[in-house]
Amino acid sequence: MLLDGEDWASKFKTFQTEAWRLEKLPQYLVPQEAEEFAAFKAGARFPGPYEDSWTEMVRTRNVGRVHVVTQPLSDYLRFEFERYYQHQAPAGEDIRILDVTDRPNPLSDIEDFWMFDRSTVVLMHYEPDGKQISRELYDGDPAPFIEYQRIAVEASVPFLEYIRT
Repeated sequence: MLLDGEDWASKFKTFQTEAWRLEKLPQYLVPQEAEEFAAFKAGARFPGPYEDSWTEMVRTRNVGRVHVVTQPLSDYLRFEFERYYQHQAPAGEDIRILDVTDRPNPLSDIEDFWMFDRSTVVLMHYEPDGKQISRELYDGDPAPFIEYQRIAVEASVPFLEYIRT
């Protein structure tokens, strides 16, 4: 089952204990970000903190992610770190970085996904350039994804620690 619109948005409104994401791409082409991303590449910066519906949610709910990266960071990752992560992590989102520049990627064959309450998995399908193709509700056993989460969290470091080094 493909998720879009309100079906997708409802996953963030109705989860009970945790929403968690594995991100593996060096770039995501999000039409809503195109103008800000272009401005960032032209030298604009994003002071903060800021408040929006996402930061409001992460202040009160358990939301986390691990982003797998390699050095040097892509322009998009540098944008994402500055525009979002540096504000969302202090607001309460458990953002972690798994840098696989000098080590094997323990999740090399796993695609991006969201997991809600460790029971509902949504597979995130992308073109190689980061353009989203679809979101697919996975109807199998969530146990492998719970293990992927464990591996990702164990092998990663908190975002705020990562950017200090």
